[in-house]
Amino acid sequence: MWPFGSSQHRQICQRKQDERASRIANLPQSYQSPISSSERSILDTPIEELVEDVQNSIKSPIDVLRAYGKAAVKAQHATNCVTEIMFPDAETWISNDGVNLKGPLAGIPVSLKDSIVVGGYDTSVGYSGKCFKPWAKDGAMVRLLKDAGAVPFVKTALPITLLSFESTNDVWGRCTNPHNKDYSPGGSTGGEGAILAFGGSRIGIGSDVAGSPWTYDQSVHPIAWRQETYEAFKDKKKFRIGVLRTDGVVDPSPACARALQLSIDALKNQGHDVFDLTLPSAPHAPLDALAIASQLLNAEGTRTYSRFFSSGETNDAGAAQLTFWMGLPSPLRWLYVKYVRYILRDATWARLLESLHEKSAYQNWELVYQRESFKNMDVMITPPNATPAVPHDGMKDAVASCGYTFLFNLLDYTCGIIPVTKVDATKDTLLRDFVVNKNGVAKGAYKHYDADKMAGLPVAVQVVGRRLEEEKVLAVMERVEQALEESGTVYELLQVP
Repeated sequence: MWPFGSSQHRQICQRKQDERASRIANLPQSYQSPISSSERSILDTPIEELVEDVQNSIKSPIDVLRAYGKAAVKAQHATNCVTEIMFPDAETWISNDGVNLKGPLAGIPVSLKDSIVVGGYDTSVGYSGKCFKPWAKDGAMVRLLKDAGAVPFVKTALPITLLSFESTNDVWGRCTNPHNKDYSPGGSTGGEGAILAFGGSRIGIGSDVAGSPWTYDQSVHPIAWRQETYEAFKDKKKFRIGVLRTDGVVDPSPACARALQLSIDALKNQGHDVFDLTLPSAPHAPLDALAIASQLLNAEGTRTYSRFFSSGETNDAGAAQLTFWMGLPSPLRWLYVKYVRYILRDATWARLLESLHEKSAYQNWELVYQRESFKNMDVMITPPNATPAVPHDGMKDAVASCGYTFLFNLLDYTCGIIPVTKVDATKDTLLRDFVVNKNGVAKGAYKHYDADKMAGLPVAVQVVGRRLEEEKVLAVMERVEQALEESGTVYELLQVP
């Protein structure tokens, strides 16, 4: 509910949603008719082949755009994943040499997270105060994509504040999971997760670093794609792979543990050396990384994102908890931490609630982890999260259960996630002897774990390399996927209806 006095906010949100609906309703007939057999063939064609066909004038980039445009509209109707529709402008960019049709992504429609700047369109990031303020020109990422031949065609949903595993805001509404409408598609790049999983796009951008971006942004490392590294690891006969089964804060649920074990077994069957890692002890344990990363993320007391809120604007359920906590007077925070630690006897939750100002400790932790974690190892594999997708509004309970991703964000490591299988109501139920960690973080995460309700949701494995090892991680991801397929575990993508 919006409080009294927020009529302007409500009006802006309604206008923005009406604008989107109007753009979809008034699309040319070429986007309104059913998907044809030739368009379905385009949707089923691997990206590499489409690029070659466009470069060799075998396929028209306009036809490729229209096929994916139709699929994106279907994805929008199913999940509410699209924020801005850009099809007519995209056709103009193609026709007027606005994209490089000889580039490495020639003619490929690319979906963009709403936070990425496209000239002529808003970058609202879910705030009503940023609506109806289109940018004058493309941002660095979009210029890079167009120069590579890609065709930006939609922008996609995200959570207000960007600090959530959900993707909901007042401006655009709630984005849902294409596998189960009662669950979140993830966040903060949840709209991309939804449209890609549905099949409405094949390449989605959720950040501002890709390709050779130092030409466009001087703050980016000037490192080109290293094909020789990619080929070396794609062809390497035997990997040495460490397994991080738990972050020590929230043990993986049966579904996520099963996906990890399927990957381990498949890799061992291929002859790779796969071994369990021992968690470092304090002060270098993953819990310490989660605490440090939380403090760095909220170093300004959530004031940065809070200042953009309009009167009556709804915060994300998880981010709202952060805002409330950071807004408490220091004495109250101190007392509550003592209560959690000594009365509730929850040292883990107390550790996360404490305010940290230990930059030197962070630097020390980083160096130790980098030195120790990758000794004699090519990559490590981990669960990407302790549980599958959270139900809508579940972030109010699971806001802190992000150690498996925070850990590697803190270190700026290279990570890639591969879908392995889907939740099975029988195989993945919580057995009576399953012990949930007794800390508040784990209790919050497991509050919503229900294998029956989650049946069919994807579960995945995360491949982790060192900093700036994108080529290696991509090559290993291919090998993991190949190993899974050869062991009989083939992940089935959704088909565009």
